[in-house]
Amino acid sequence: MNILLYSPLFAPSVGGVETVTELLARELARQGHTVQVVCQTPALGDRTFPFPVIRRPLPWYLLKLVRRCDVFVQICISLKGIWAGLLMRRPLVFVHQTWYRQPDQRLTLTDRLKLALTRWGANIAVSPAIAAHLPTPATVIPNPYDDSVFRLTMRGDRPHELIFVGRLVSDKGVDLLIAALERLRQQGLQPHLTIVGAGPEASALQQQVADLELTDQVTFAGLQPPEGIAALLNQHAIAIFPSRWPEPFGIVALEAIACGCVAVGSAAGGLATAIGPGGVTFANGDLDGLTAALVDLLTQPQTLNRYRNQAATHLQQHQLAAITRRYLAVFEEARS
Repeated sequence: MNILLYSPLFAPSVGGVETVTELLARELARQGHTVQVVCQTPALGDRTFPFPVIRRPLPWYLLKLVRRCDVFVQICISLKGIWAGLLMRRPLVFVHQTWYRQPDQRLTLTDRLKLALTRWGANIAVSPAIAAHLPTPATVIPNPYDDSVFRLTMRGDRPHELIFVGRLVSDKGVDLLIAALERLRQQGLQPHLTIVGAGPEASALQQQVADLELTDQVTFAGLQPPEGIAALLNQHAIAIFPSRWPEPFGIVALEAIACGCVAVGSAAGGLATAIGPGGVTFANGDLDGLTAALVDLLTQPQTLNRYRNQAATHLQQHQLAAITRRYLAVFEEARS
C-alpha cells in the first residue's frame, strides 16, 4: 500500500504527535508498505529515516504526492494539508491526537471547521475521551510506545522513589507535585524526586523547591535523549504525571510503565487510558488526592507490586506491531 502520512509536526520537533508518526511510519515501512511523511517542520542536523520525509512542500508537489497515494493519513487535521486530499478525492484517514478546542473549552472557527471535516474521512481516536469529543464515530486505537528503547533493565529495589518526565509548563502540574512533596515531608516521608525536562517554568519550579526547603530532595535533570530517559525511569519506582489539563493520551506513562515504574496521573482525558492497570489516577489539580496516592505507594510495597504485576498485559495492547495492524485495517476499509 502507498501510504502518505501528513503530520504538521515531525522530528527534530519533540512530542507525542512526532513520536507516533515516526513509530507508525517505521513499522509500516518495515512491513513492506511504501510510506512517505509530509510535515511543516524544517530539518535540523543530518538525521535520516528509512522512509522519505518531505518538509514544507510546495502546493503543486503536495498535490502530486496525494494523487499517487492509496490513502492520505492526517495525523491531526491540518488545514495546510487537508485541501489536497479533498481536491484529489483520495481516501482520507484522520488520526486525532488532540482536542479541537481551546483550553477554556471555546471552539474557534478553525476548531469548528476541523470538527466538521471529520465527516469526510475515516477517523481514529487515540483514547475514548478524544473519540467522545468528535462529532463523527471514530475507531479507538491507543498510541504505541518504542519498546526497543523503553524496557525493563533493572530488577529488584530501585535507588530512587519519584520521577517526572515532561515539558516544564504550567499545564503539566509539576508545581502541584512539588507541593505534594512538601505535604509528604509533613507526614514523615522524604522521597527523592527527579524532574526530567525543560521549559519556561523551570526557574519558577526551582524557586518553589528552594522556598519549600526541598533542595536536598529534588534533582532537575534537564532535557535527556530517549535512552537517557529510559535509564532514569529504570532507577525510579514511581512516575508521576500531574497534568492540570486533560491530556489526550500520554505516551510517557506507557514508557514509564515499560521501564518498571508504577504510574500516577491525573484522571481526566486520555491519560487514564495510557496508565490503565499499571498505576493509579487522581482528580486533575487535586493536591490531596495526589498526596494520598503517593503516601499509599510509598508505604505499601505490596500495592506497588500489584500494579507492576499487571503491567505486562497492559503493555501488550500498545505494542507497535499490534497497533499498526489495527491502523492498516482502518486504511483498507477507507479504500473500499
